[in-house]
Amino acid sequence: MLNHCNMGDSAKKILFVNSEMVPYLPDSPLATIGKDLPQGIQERKREIRTFMPRYGCINERKNQLHEVIRLSGINIIISDVDRPLVIKVASIASARIQVYFIDNEDYFRRKQLYRDDSGKFFADNSERAVFFARGVLETVKKLRWSPDIIHCSGWISHVLPFYLKKAYKEDPIFSNSKVVLSLYDDVPQEKFGPDFASTVCFGGMKPEDTGLGKDVDGTELAKFAAKYADGIIIASPNIPLVLKRYCSILTVPSLPYIDNLYRDGSYIDSYNSFYDKL
Repeated sequence: MLNHCNMGDSAKKILFVNSEMVPYLPDSPLATIGKDLPQGIQERKREIRTFMPRYGCINERKNQLHEVIRLSGINIIISDVDRPLVIKVASIASARIQVYFIDNEDYFRRKQLYRDDSGKFFADNSERAVFFARGVLETVKKLRWSPDIIHCSGWISHVLPFYLKKAYKEDPIFSNSKVVLSLYDDVPQEKFGPDFASTVCFGGMKPEDTGLGKDVDGTELAKFAAKYADGIIIASPNIPLVLKRYCSILTVPSLPYIDNLYRDGSYIDSYNSFYDKL
């Protein structure tokens, strides 16, 4: 449980960067926690913001999404192409939380999440992950909202820890932000292509600055995220063993997977306390 005597030093603002959330996507452990955790943390008197991609399968009319003009209009350059960033927002009335959606015509209008109808991994998934991470950070800057904790869940968020520690470390909005990484069993087995390191780079970055090789798959990307995390949560019993072993040798606080906590919802209190230990 949270030590209320230490609230003066506690993390008060939590940014959730999720790949999936109900009711916008079908029920799954990742999507369910994606909604229940921000709701529970807000009920524990923290200030929250929540982001996810605006996949094409999300019905905008049914879910009452609308564009936030003052936050849209940024262009993000990926592989020498300008991609307009569109920000939409909706509310989950039952949870009393608002959700920001990262949108772009090229990356997030297709109906499928990460694979086409034949099951083939999208060739531009690396670019989509980069766009999502940079879109979230640029939007938070526009909001002028400084998170104490940025909690990343789902593989498409796994570029963000690197950006926070390398590209945005001097930005006053993020100067005191810590990254929590939740690892699930959504780690893709497919490779992202030989140009992944180049795709990640922008500004004065060089591919060698990333430390990424030419054969980056989902496990290597998860390791990349863990390397720059300030805390790691094993949120699934089925993550790759090599990834679990890698995380075990990192000298950062971690939470193991305990099934009972997820069965009765008490994982929220566990996470809530974990934030204050970072």
